[in-house]
Amino acid sequence: MSETVAVVRAARPNFLLLAPLCVGLGLAVAWQQGQPPALIDTLLVFVGAVLAHAAVNLLNEYEDFRSGLDLITRRTPFSGGSGALPEVPSAARRVLWAGLGTLGLVIAIGVYFLWLRGLPMFVLGAGGVVLVLTYTRWITRSPLLCLLAPGIGFGPVMVLGTLVALGARLDAALICAAVALLLISELLLINQIPDADADRQVGRRHLVITLGPETASRIVAGLLAGSYLLIGAGILTGILPVAALIALLPLPLALWISVRLPHVLDRAGEFNRLLGANVVTLLSTLALLMAGLSL
Repeated sequence: MSETVAVVRAARPNFLLLAPLCVGLGLAVAWQQGQPPALIDTLLVFVGAVLAHAAVNLLNEYEDFRSGLDLITRRTPFSGGSGALPEVPSAARRVLWAGLGTLGLVIAIGVYFLWLRGLPMFVLGAGGVVLVLTYTRWITRSPLLCLLAPGIGFGPVMVLGTLVALGARLDAALICAAVALLLISELLLINQIPDADADRQVGRRHLVITLGPETASRIVAGLLAGSYLLIGAGILTGILPVAALIALLPLPLALWISVRLPHVLDRAGEFNRLLGANVVTLLSTLALLMAGLSL
């Protein structure tokens, strides 16, 4: 494998769908308000979000290789990194520079929207950059921050940042951002379960390490339940349109994950299948919520 291929793998392109979905939620709320945003601004928001996600992945891969975590972690199709740098160690510096360069492009796009929208854009944009730069090295040392930081980055920062960048009102985006926060924090938490022993060895302290996988599995169930309760509450209060009911279609799968998770913690094959089902639940819920808002 060449160094260039290793850099591409380290960006984890197969996981970059999450950012466009979060931006799509914000865009759907903006469209609801009856004034379609400028095409160039919309494209820049989507590009900036994908680049921000890629920057997080690249810097995380570099830090995990540098700390030795990549050499001791047990990889699954959904956790444990791409494995690109252990295979091509010489690509490490390229991955670092790719991450910093990608983040630089995100900041450049942010400066444009800062000029366009002012202080609110600065607060959200600066918060996002801080999360990108501090997540792997510092945030992963704090259990509560480690749980919430990914959800904050993809939820409030991306969803609300989209509305601010496009000059729209927040409206239903507040609930959408909260739903994304809960679902993405749940995704990172469940993916940390197979990584816990390796993470502990390099000084990380997330909830799976501090509370144990059984308690973490209960928190996963709570986060999943909370996300669907928020959608239901948003519909009942009229904040979300009735069409957003379609976002509840993955609820049976989410309930199955919540019930099965404590029983498969020590069964690698079943656990990996459950991780796959969890990704489907997350992506389909966000996509259906976006569709419901658009309808």
